[in-house]
Amino acid sequence: MTAPRTMFEKIWQRHVVVDRPDGYTLLYIDRHLMHDGSSPAYARLKARGLGLRRPDRAAATPDHYVKTDSRTKDVPDPDHRRLLNDITANCNEAGVTLFDLGDARQGIIHVVGPEQGLSQPGLTLVCGDSHTSTHGALGALAFGIGSSEVTHVMATQCLWQRKPKSMRITVDGTLSPHITGKDIILAIIGKIGAAGAVGYVMEYAGSAIRNLSMEGRLTLCNMSIEAGGRAGMVAPDDITFNYMKGRPFAPKGELWDKAMAFWKTVPTDEGATFDREVTLNAAEIAPMVTWGTSPEDVLSINGRVPDPASAPDAGKQENMKRALEYMDLKPGTPMDSVAVDRVFIGSCTNSRIEDLRAAAAVAKGRKAQIPAWVVAGSGLIKQQAEAEGLDKIFREAGFDWREPGCSMCIGVNGDTGTRGQRIASTSNRNFVGRQGQGVRTHLVSPAMAAAAAVTGHFTDVRKLLG
Repeated sequence: MTAPRTMFEKIWQRHVVVDRPDGYTLLYIDRHLMHDGSSPAYARLKARGLGLRRPDRAAATPDHYVKTDSRTKDVPDPDHRRLLNDITANCNEAGVTLFDLGDARQGIIHVVGPEQGLSQPGLTLVCGDSHTSTHGALGALAFGIGSSEVTHVMATQCLWQRKPKSMRITVDGTLSPHITGKDIILAIIGKIGAAGAVGYVMEYAGSAIRNLSMEGRLTLCNMSIEAGGRAGMVAPDDITFNYMKGRPFAPKGELWDKAMAFWKTVPTDEGATFDREVTLNAAEIAPMVTWGTSPEDVLSINGRVPDPASAPDAGKQENMKRALEYMDLKPGTPMDSVAVDRVFIGSCTNSRIEDLRAAAAVAKGRKAQIPAWVVAGSGLIKQQAEAEGLDKIFREAGFDWREPGCSMCIGVNGDTGTRGQRIASTSNRNFVGRQGQGVRTHLVSPAMAAAAAVTGHFTDVRKLLG
């Protein structure tokens, strides 16, 4: 009898082409997603006289460098303009499916992939972007790769990798109202640290995870990278299958039945062992807010800014002092008294329809006290939100309703804050300068971001919604 295996082990072994004596494995890659930063990889491929090995296994969309106040490629920076034009030319030449500007399906690649049914259980999936872990929410082994690796996958449809270890994070119990996948992953990172999962593929399990929507699972897996993980995964189940059914690139007819038979074999076997186990109690998770310059610098909205003197060693104390100095926060300050200058709701972490609904529920009937942007993750999500009247709610509340793209999450398209601004952001990274030079970023859920917008300071969303 075969020994019980983890989901990660099953997918890894299924895709091994060859194991090398030095510990490297050549993996077959099922799906390659690309964004507007793929131009250098195409250039290297052309310089060697090579074409894409499997263009039918690839898909692309511009997201990093697009403007979110319009749909034009005429962006101010000439290098960025070239990248936006290159992705169109390169994909058309290579025969790669492209969701370009002007196509309602365009958006952030880690939103578009699941939305289109390109991300599926049991696949290996890569993209030249660290937050490719997002797609693991559907039971795929998905991870980000570097630019030279992008070229390798283009040319061979394979990739050399060292096999990671496995970690299971079990979150059992019932979440309190208005607690989201964003709060769960921030609580996990707060517990294990920003390097707590280095060298591991993380599988999220437990009753609280099983009860999450697909949107919540996508958020959870998206920020596995902020815990140091190589990838994040959730076992496919009825929520996954219902989400997949009918999507444009999902299997149809008899192929759907065959896919379902396979997908049901993907989850971890009973009795399989992991290299590390972590547990959390869902009932203890509150709305979370980061206070420092790492996602591990996080606490409950009802908490107070920590004192560096409480740190376990001198190195950590110094790091906390520098973080507090940059963030302009004093130890002991209640988080719900910290004033906010600006709000950003969007990114591959939190720009899906469920996220926009949660933010709109807070904005409805209230007025923004500070500038606030809402950036849908794709054109289709934007259309759905408008059909539901969410855009009207945001506009009436004084929020800026913008076009799809990465926007202020990374800020390479000009969507940045100004020095000294404090931003409540639904994105995934809060390091120094992430949203602009001297900008102070606090990571929160969409509902918490909207709560900050309508009150002008960090506020427990439960006080507004009951």
